[in-house]
Amino acid sequence: MKYILLPLFLLLSFNISAQVINAESFRRVTDTSGFSGSTSLDFALKRDVNDKLSIKNNIHVQYKMNRHLVLLKNEIEFQRIEGDKFENRGIQHLRYNYNLFPNITWEVFGQGQYNKVSKIDFRGLVGTGPRFKLTQLEDYKFYLGTLLMYEHEKRDDILNPIKKGIRGSIYFSFSLYPQDYLTVISTTYYQPMLKSITDDYRVSSQTSLLVHLFKNFSFKTTYTFNYDEIPAEGIPNSQYELTTGVVYSFD
Repeated sequence: MKYILLPLFLLLSFNISAQVINAESFRRVTDTSGFSGSTSLDFALKRDVNDKLSIKNNIHVQYKMNRHLVLLKNEIEFQRIEGDKFENRGIQHLRYNYNLFPNITWEVFGQGQYNKVSKIDFRGLVGTGPRFKLTQLEDYKFYLGTLLMYEHEKRDDILNPIKKGIRGSIYFSFSLYPQDYLTVISTTYYQPMLKSITDDYRVSSQTSLLVHLFKNFSFKTTYTFNYDEIPAEGIPNSQYELTTGVVYSFD
């Protein structure tokens, strides 16, 4: 049985953590009903302007029954910058999928997050929209999602402390299984604010390579790139990560 596996690994990375969560990265493809998921305790040494040490706990659970699929992700990370006190970030994501037709699924999701390092005190998202399966091949899966979401963000930013409005979210995702022991997963998001599409948008892209080691374990390398046209004051527009480690999944 082939899976889209949750990234649970010991990280070696560069730059600060992603602001656009990649829901495709923790979605698992399975034909059987019931619970499945993953859990991890991650450590990371990061470098951008400063040296950073982080400790992250990641829990993912999903439940599938007939046409219904529920995904739950909880992630908490503590970061220590240049020997100073720990700053933390967290993401809670809940997503429901209903399979309307063989190639069309309707998605509804809610998300809350905070990131002290990126000056995000709170960002709340609620959204919905269709997800299209573009191919019927079992070893080469391609998807397109088009959603609308309401965003409310409170930031540690004197010039722009509150941001809210309707964003679009368009994503293209593929999962490739060229060999039984090899998986490639990639997802790219484009999320513009509808009232100013060309002036306020985010782009996020994540590509992962997994090599199966033995039962329930795989080796994984992931590259993530994020761009925010209007970040909080003092935060760079572009952020990236290169991570590697071990994946554990369970049914």
